Amino acid sequence: MDSNPINELEKLEIELLLEALYRHYGADFRNYAFPVIRRRIWHRLRSERLNTVSGLQDRVLHDPAVFKRLSDDFSINVTEMFRDPSFFKTFRDKVVPQLQSYPNIRIWHAGCSTGEEVYSMAIVLHEEGLLERTRIYATDMNEDVIEHAKLESFNTEHMQRYDTNYMLAGGTKSMSDYLMVKNNQVKFQPFLAARITFAQHNLALDESFNEFHVIICRNVLIYFNTELQHRVHTLFYQSLSPSGFLGLGHKESITFTRFTDCYKEIEHNEKLYRKIK
Repeated sequence: MDSNPINELEKLEIELLLEALYRHYGADFRNYAFPVIRRRIWHRLRSERLNTVSGLQDRVLHDPAVFKRLSDDFSINVTEMFRDPSFFKTFRDKVVPQLQSYPNIRIWHAGCSTGEEVYSMAIVLHEEGLLERTRIYATDMNEDVIEHAKLESFNTEHMQRYDTNYMLAGGTKSMSDYLMVKNNQVKFQPFLAARITFAQHNLALDESFNEFHVIICRNVLIYFNTELQHRVHTLFYQSLSPSGFLGLGHKESITFTRFTDCYKEIEHNEKLYRKIK
């Protein structure tokens, strides 16, 4: 079981599986945090009723459907509207005033999952009078979640929690002002989606595609090992405009990276930084 201490043979099997995924499918999970990858591999082993990682490798290489299921297991898709409301409140209070003088604003949400936090940002920008001059680029490695995000909707069962998050995030109106309810689904008002571009992008493989004034990547880096974290930090640094803003998750930081001195900390608790060199 995955709770057992890892042995060298299992470690080798996992390394070979990840290398096979990269060579055969071009999917690079080799530098994801090993404990996370291991847990999800064992989840897939049990689901496929297999006993060894090598058996899973054989199945994955010969059945694209199994590869799809395993790849989905590796994808991180935890999100909600105004997740960690204090982050959005701090962004509203400390970053938005700095953006007010910008004629045009480009924001990159990396690892956007199904898009709830992206729409949350669009609402903040709308309330602060910035949305009309902002283009938000929202990316994720998982094509399925990108397609879901493009549907611009979520289930009504989440409404009460999302409304609470919105108020805690400093909302100045009502969440209902941005929503339409139909067939037990909540759909965002079209003017929010009009400022968002969803696209597939893999932080482990792909390069920068623009220069951004703000980059948000929250609760993604914790799933990467040190080598991949360094790659992503380099990508973000190169993609940020001078004096650009970087937002990370609560358990993530630029500390102990080679970019520590390149940013000024705006708010420690919310992991918000501004590029200074």
